[in-house]
Parts: sequence; C-alpha cells; structure tokens
Amino acid sequence: MNIVVGAIVVVIVTSLTCTAMLFVRRRAPEGSFFTDGDRASGVFGVLATGFSVLLGFIIFLAFDSYDQARSGAETEATIVAQQLETAQFFPTDTARQLSGELVCYGRSVVGTEWPAMGDGTLGEAVNPWGVRMFHTLEQFTPGSDTEQSAYDRWMDQTAAREQARVDRVHGAEGLIPFPLWLVLYVISGVIFAYMLFFADRGEKATTQVMLMGSVTVVITLLLLLLTFFDHPHGAGLGKLEPTAMQRNLRVMDAELSSVGLTLSLPCDADGRPS
Repeated sequence: MNIVVGAIVVVIVTSLTCTAMLFVRRRAPEGSFFTDGDRASGVFGVLATGFSVLLGFIIFLAFDSYDQARSGAETEATIVAQQLETAQFFPTDTARQLSGELVCYGRSVVGTEWPAMGDGTLGEAVNPWGVRMFHTLEQFTPGSDTEQSAYDRWMDQTAAREQARVDRVHGAEGLIPFPLWLVLYVISGVIFAYMLFFADRGEKATTQVMLMGSVTVVITLLLLLLTFFDHPHGAGLGKLEPTAMQRNLRVMDAELSSVGLTLSLPCDADGRPS
C-alpha cells in the first residue's frame, strides 16, 4: 500500500465516521447519551489504553521483523560479493563456474525473488542457483592447502548467506496472523461505537466532527502502519527494495573486469536459467 492509497483510505474512513457522528447527533440528547460523563470517559480511557498498548506492542514487533529483513538483505548481498572473491582461489574451471552462478544468484534475487516477495508468492521456494553452486562444489576436491582453506571459507560463507536469506524472506507472506487482525478490527469497531454515544446535539457540529475525526485518524493511521510493516517488500515509499544486491552486482562486475575474467553467464538478466 503506497502513501497515496493510504491517504485516500484515511480520508474515506474519517468521512464515514464523522458522517455517522453527525447523523447520531441529530437525535442525541444534550450532554450525550451518558448521564455520567466522567464515568463514561473513564471507561473510554480503559478501552483506548488497552488498544494502544496492544497495537504499540505489535507495531514494535513488526518493525523488528522489518529491520531483520532489511539487515538480512544487506548481509546476503555482502556475502555474495565475498564469495566471488573466495571462488577465485579454486581451480580455474571451478572458479569460473562458481563465479557465474554467484552472479546469477544475485540477479535471481533482484529479478525473480523480490517481485515474488512483494506479491507474497515466494512461498518455500529456494534459490535455484544456491542449489547449482552446491552441486558444482560437490564435484570439487581440494588439492592444496590454499584450496582447502578456500573450501572451508566458502562453506562458512554459504551457511551465513543462507541464514541471511532466511532473514530476508521472513515475513514476505505476512507477519501478523488473521486472529490478531480480527481482534484489532473488533476493538476498533467497539471504540467507534462507543464514540457515537458521546454525540451531543448541544455542542457545535465542528466540535463533534473533531471528536470523532481525531480518534478515527489516529486509529486508521496506526492500522495502516501495521499493514505496511506486515508486508515490507515491494515497490513504494519505505518498502524494502533490492538496493544492496543491485549495488553488489555492480561491484562484482567491476571486480571481474579488473581481473580480466570474462564469464559466459548461464542465466538471463533476471537470473532465470538460459
């Protein structure tokens, strides 16, 4: 959800709730439906406090997952670039094959996985180039101390890269379960209904609109913020994008050019096998 759609949602929801307040106000007694305003305000304070504490805690956890996905994407991109350097210590044929598969891995993250994460359709799919690199290295046996050291280093980097990928794709299909969304919307509805009982035909219409509108705007914005954190990947203001991997792909191209290594990549620009 981009910022324009969010603003439209806020305007529509606020307009509906304010219209409902003005409609109820026409039939409301002076002083609102409550005979004891202090007691009613106290009950409303309990409702609002419980809702705000629950929502604030959920937003905190959702932001933590958002930051974990961002950090995972950056770490994964860095490790891919590091593995390109490690691969150069293998025999020439193995080094060229692994280097090409690493570039295809990065392209696949940018061109294939990221759109799938934005759509929530990635599921349990693995990166095919991670599997290809495993099979490539499976056929390799270190023949010197340098190759053995590079092999050990590669395996450590592979484990770290896979963990970073897990962090990146975490929450791609949504972090917040449906029952929790249901509770939040039910509580929001209860607060809205409770606010209607504060309708008072003795007050000005603008005062009543401000009363209902301010509460509606705050609750709607918080729910929209939670929706944003629930689906952090994709295109839009603040959404996570494959910037780190795109940057490291450019770095990898520059490194390959600097060492005079020209690769025949087994993939297209989006990382699909060619």
